[in-house]
Amino acid sequence: MIFIPLPFVVALLLLILLAALLRNQGYARGNRPFLALLALCALQSTIVGLRWGYGIAELRYVLPVLASCVPPLVLASFRSLIHRDRADSAARWLQFAAPPIVMVVLELLAPELIDAALIVLFIGYALAVLNLGRTGPDSLDEARLEGVVAAHRALVIAAVSLCLSASFDLVIFLDFEWSKGTNAALLVSNANLLWLLLLGLTAIVAARAQAVPAPDAEEAATTAAQDREVLDRVNRLLTEQSLFRDENLTLSRLARRAGLPARQISGAINRLERKNVSQYINEFRITEACRLLRETDISVTAAMFEAGFQTKSNFNREFRRVTSLSPAVWRVQNRLSSG
Repeated sequence: MIFIPLPFVVALLLLILLAALLRNQGYARGNRPFLALLALCALQSTIVGLRWGYGIAELRYVLPVLASCVPPLVLASFRSLIHRDRADSAARWLQFAAPPIVMVVLELLAPELIDAALIVLFIGYALAVLNLGRTGPDSLDEARLEGVVAAHRALVIAAVSLCLSASFDLVIFLDFEWSKGTNAALLVSNANLLWLLLLGLTAIVAARAQAVPAPDAEEAATTAAQDREVLDRVNRLLTEQSLFRDENLTLSRLARRAGLPARQISGAINRLERKNVSQYINEFRITEACRLLRETDISVTAAMFEAGFQTKSNFNREFRRVTSLSPAVWRVQNRLSSG
């Protein structure tokens, strides 16, 4: 039977989380620190599995350096949810680069101090992370409002995870002191399983609260002009050819008729009209249904089918969304007013 160390399972789960973020281009664009954190956690978990699952002793030199990169990256990730002056970028770079440099120096000159240095490092950065959110969710002023509370909780949990790692490092250090590392493999695997996975989960929760970076003024103007051109082409199809009457109309079919990518059409409608494609098309249908109800004596059901709707429930729901009235009441009121 093939032996699969638990850290490999953790690495796989972290990679799945990473893929979930990368699938959304908006999240991937604005969440490089969180993406890097997930990738680093997955890499560290894999190295732990190779070191303690398969006994590759040479990797013991790699693990402290990798571990020392995690706390600064956690801090950088949550700092990306806070608006700050970038003038101190050199200091921040030193804040990130110093821990792995210190680990390399200790490996060369004083390897007996590595465990203590990692414990101090993890606790110190945990306190720095907590300090970022000391004033509550409002401190994360670059997070989207709908996700800021969850992001703040993730910040606290991430700080706790760093402290948890420090406590595991202490236990492992004591195990080597008292029993020559008899339980080290089990302790390291379980510690890795718990705190890296916990850190990965908090990273994806916080990453989803990250606002997509706004385009600059020139890019925004270009995008708006392109969106308007797309929307004008779609509107011509819907009005001149009454394409909205097609009860089997889909975004894909609309895109083929317009000669445009479906994503470009949906993006233009979302950005310019603040609606999804279904709502936008249904408003054309409701306009036509209103015309029929006002100008003809056909039944509400007949007007519904003429306008392109297939089900009465969807028709009634959309009619109320657009007019705030039921079709029957709208007909009575508008015929009275027109008379």
